[in-house]
Amino acid sequence: MSWLTNFVRPKIRALVKRKDVPDNLWTKCDSCGQMIFHRDLQANLHVCQNCGHHMRIPLAERLAMLFDEGEFTRIDLPDVVGDPLKFRDDKRYTDRLKEARNKTGETDAAIVAHGKLDGVDVVIAGLNFAFMGGSMGVAVGEALVVASELAVERKAPLIAITASGGARMQEGALSLMQMPRTVIAVQMVKEAGLPYIVLLTDPTTGGVSASFAMLGDVHITEPGAMIGFAGARVIEQTVRETLPEDFQTAEYLLEHGMVDIVAKRPELRDTLARVVRLLRHPRPEVNETAELLPAPSA
Repeated sequence: MSWLTNFVRPKIRALVKRKDVPDNLWTKCDSCGQMIFHRDLQANLHVCQNCGHHMRIPLAERLAMLFDEGEFTRIDLPDVVGDPLKFRDDKRYTDRLKEARNKTGETDAAIVAHGKLDGVDVVIAGLNFAFMGGSMGVAVGEALVVASELAVERKAPLIAITASGGARMQEGALSLMQMPRTVIAVQMVKEAGLPYIVLLTDPTTGGVSASFAMLGDVHITEPGAMIGFAGARVIEQTVRETLPEDFQTAEYLLEHGMVDIVAKRPELRDTLARVVRLLRHPRPEVNETAELLPAPSA
């Protein structure tokens, strides 16, 4: 029996097993449990066709979805010190960076690009949650500064796409310093009279939500996205109260005035384009407004 189990059966399985079939053809919806074929999922922008649940979408796919014809120009970002604190927990920080880079093909969690959105030149700074949870370190802070300077240079609206667990603990205080740094960068865009729009995606938490993510002229999010600072369990233990079931969801924040628009993903591009068009035209000065008013009748 041992000979059949340990030798014959594995040989038979090896002969009949198809090695050319990838193991990621199907994705299970986290909300309803429906199994979705990968091509159907991509065609539906990673939204479950059964229940409408918005799954997380790779940043590269999101950028291609937003820019006209999926075409955009990526901006090279400055190199930063890889491990300024020589940090180590159960792994070296350098090893975690290497793993994230091999997994995503990116050097860090932020991407900056510019292109056309419905014919309008825009700059987008996006966070990639697949890279160490989109956590904000020196490299992400540098990316926001570059994106803001580029927006001012091109006189283009700046759109931030957030997906982050917050500050990157492996960079300690240097990570926390990126919070005021990104705030100053955003203020530079606003002082230039340019629109700053934030697309809050699931999840947006911690130091990112406490800095540049909540400074937009308009805040847009997707159904069911989790947005907050501390986790619900931490808040409940602190205030000693039971929180609402939908606490920190996009719908809860819309109801309480923390976000402006909750847009389904297929409608997101048109929604962003409409907001950009509305914000990019400066309001007339007081004297210009007076000239537009009809003269009083005698």
